[in-house]
Amino acid sequence: MDGSDDEIGALRSKMDTVTMEMVRLFLERSDIAAKIGRKKMEIGMEITDESRESQLRQSVFDACKNSMQDRDMANPSMQSDVTSAKRSVTKFLNFLLDESIKIQTPAAARPATHLSMFAKAKEMEMAGRDIIHMEVGEPDFMPSSVVKDALAESYDTGRVRYGTPRGTLELLEGLVAYTSEKFASRGDKGGGMSPQNIMVTPGGRFAVYAAMSTLLNVGDEVIVIEPAWPAYRDCAMHIGAKIRAIKTTLEETWTPDISKIAQAINPSTKMIILNYPNNPTGRVLPPEMMDRVVDIASKHRLYVLSDEIYADYTSKPCKSISSYGYDRGIAVQSFSKSHAMTGMRIGYAMADTRVIGRMSALSALCLTSVSAPIQYAALKSLNTDTTKNAQTILERLKVLTHNIQQMGLDFVMPEGAMYLFARVPEDGASLAERMLEEYDTAVAPGVGFGQYHKYIRLSVAGADTDKLNKGTNRLKSMLIGESNIS
Repeated sequence: MDGSDDEIGALRSKMDTVTMEMVRLFLERSDIAAKIGRKKMEIGMEITDESRESQLRQSVFDACKNSMQDRDMANPSMQSDVTSAKRSVTKFLNFLLDESIKIQTPAAARPATHLSMFAKAKEMEMAGRDIIHMEVGEPDFMPSSVVKDALAESYDTGRVRYGTPRGTLELLEGLVAYTSEKFASRGDKGGGMSPQNIMVTPGGRFAVYAAMSTLLNVGDEVIVIEPAWPAYRDCAMHIGAKIRAIKTTLEETWTPDISKIAQAINPSTKMIILNYPNNPTGRVLPPEMMDRVVDIASKHRLYVLSDEIYADYTSKPCKSISSYGYDRGIAVQSFSKSHAMTGMRIGYAMADTRVIGRMSALSALCLTSVSAPIQYAALKSLNTDTTKNAQTILERLKVLTHNIQQMGLDFVMPEGAMYLFARVPEDGASLAERMLEEYDTAVAPGVGFGQYHKYIRLSVAGADTDKLNKGTNRLKSMLIGESNIS
């Protein structure tokens, strides 16, 4: 063994010692996190504290910079080294923060969501209860009969084989024509869409997961505007990414402060997630604000994942990320809401070919391809008239907003989607449980969409006007002891 080998051996020994010390400290830190979690549970304190995390993150940045400066003040590449070190250390910090959250959040204490309420409501229905569903965004009207005919035709024409991970060429070409026409009708440029820019997915949810899991790494940060669909946070946690929540309030009409988005960006930030029309508030992001978000993302080379599945249910202009031609923009769409095809599980993503290539590689690994008959049904449904669906949802929202106004509950008038997010005088999760158990009416607790404990989300997708009247009458009866709604 020569001198170099001896030096490497010594360094490896030193690294092993440091590693074992890190493991010891990590276990000690985990034990402290568990104790903090128990204390938080005792006093009813929130698990996540964004302000404390920001302070800790800044302290880590400062320590990292000071450490690098102490090493070599004369090194002209020091600034680059500091940035690289900040990125690595921030990823490590984000891993530690997420581990603390997991440790401090036992399964039994995790917040109720619209899906947990839906599952419980279904169990009650199986036991013979007649439940009014105002908790999930599943349209109760049927898809066009064109879908039924297409499913039969797919069998007759042999469309029952394996397909490609991105989707059948005929559906991809159909989606190019369909989306291009939409962009043209709004005066958008559409980014020169081609079949290579589109990928068919088993529902919009998989498109969101595929984008996040293939574009993000452990420790990367994702900016989400809350209240927000809980799947964004769940996906981030699953892949080890860190959510940075930009919270909005009813008093500010659920309008995000764009400057807070800019302030939240650091070397580990990789993606901004948008969802407009918004679930659960129904808010539509004004076009000029969307422009500012895209400008910020472009400046920092961030991905913008735009969940646009409620785009057909809106009373105000709502810009698609695809209309900018931004090479790091990913638009997610679905046939679930617009064409009432929830159970058929089909959606699609639109993005740069590089992004689509990474997402489709995951699809090939997990799925092989989306069901060929379902893709054919989606193709045939593309040009069906869905305006009646939108009109139905709009009419129901008018009924719901009138009823909730009569109760005197606070909310912002929804501009799109199929929900109303209302503030209630008690804990929303407890209210949702009582509504289901005592009044056979399912609603979604607000805490599933962020730290909005005194809110509930009411959906008009699965309840006609008669059921909406009955459901809101039951809510009114529970809250203020009255049984009639004018």
